[in-house]
Amino acid sequence: MSTHSPEQLRALYDRWSQLWRGDFSHAADILDPGFVVHQARPDGSDSEATTGPERLLPEIEQTMAAFGDVDLSVDLGPIVEGDLIAARWTLRATYTGGIPHATAPVGTKIAFSGHDLLRAADGRLCEYWTCTDILDGLTQLGAVSGPNSPSRP
Repeated sequence: MSTHSPEQLRALYDRWSQLWRGDFSHAADILDPGFVVHQARPDGSDSEATTGPERLLPEIEQTMAAFGDVDLSVDLGPIVEGDLIAARWTLRATYTGGIPHATAPVGTKIAFSGHDLLRAADGRLCEYWTCTDILDGLTQLGAVSGPNSPSRP
């Protein structure tokens, strides 16, 4: 059972969302030093091998390097139950380049969605489960082939 009110955990999620908008100024305040990401990685690497802010912040920086005009909207939630916080979000952005195999021109507008499930303890986020439809985003950029992707020459 959480020692924090639902309002406090919703405020914590708001600060989490700010990280994904590029504001890292409070990362050490909201991420536990042992922060763990549970995520299926496309490259097969272990998402739990590195913990803490140093696990998450490079991933956010990588996203920011490939996209400008990032707009992250929370579509549903955050929903709080005990020490868990859940939300569905949509990221809209402009492609700035650098994604391997992308055929879309720089300036392409994309949008993809995902779900976050976070666990909080002692006022910080300590675990993160994510399900992101990055395949949709990569398809929009022509970086993968599929029924909805641009045709390949």
